[in-house]
Amino acid sequence: MSTAPRPSLTQRRKAETQLEIARTAAALFAERGPGVTADEIARASGVALRTFYRYFRTKEDAVAPLLAVGVRQWIDDLAAATTGPDAPPARAALEHAARRALTPTDERATEALRWTRGLLRAMPDDPALRAVWHRVHHDSEEALRPVLARLTGAGRLQVRLAAAAANTAMRVAVEEWAAGNARADGPHGPAELVARGMRALTAGLPELDQRPGGKGDFGDAEQDAR
Repeated sequence: MSTAPRPSLTQRRKAETQLEIARTAAALFAERGPGVTADEIARASGVALRTFYRYFRTKEDAVAPLLAVGVRQWIDDLAAATTGPDAPPARAALEHAARRALTPTDERATEALRWTRGLLRAMPDDPALRAVWHRVHHDSEEALRPVLARLTGAGRLQVRLAAAAANTAMRVAVEEWAAGNARADGPHGPAELVARGMRALTAGLPELDQRPGGKGDFGDAEQDAR
């Protein structure tokens, strides 16, 4: 696998600033609902409103970096999974990565899940906020395809189905957890819910139990999954 070039210092600083603004925006949305304004987010973040709009088109867009970090963490973990005859099948790697991503290990991770719960509870009253949530998951599903293609060696259709099933399990697990009052690290937390959802939604995909190296119905998996 090729290694992506390291972002420049300017790019990293921009990403850090965006993430800090996103945390502030998420906290405000979680606390006060969709009535929060872009000016309030900017002031609470310590940036000018003009700076805010250089980074984000709308106030709802401001939460996207935080949601993307949580959603994409498990894909990065999955991408690090090894392949070969002794490697675990993709099904086990998927569940392990999903559980890890939704199991808070420190205060910041717990806080991020708490903010996500507040955001999801605000979404029914804010279609623009809901659109950001679904856009982040759409991007996540696309990013998942080449990873699953490498881990399974399956063809395009199987990879798309697996990516859709796994991504949906993640989204539904977080949404169901957010709708209740269970602890994030308890037996009814998102990590347990995603494991159950992943098993249910991928049960009809035997390709996830295969080792990579073959070809699927549509030829080369890495090329087809893109």
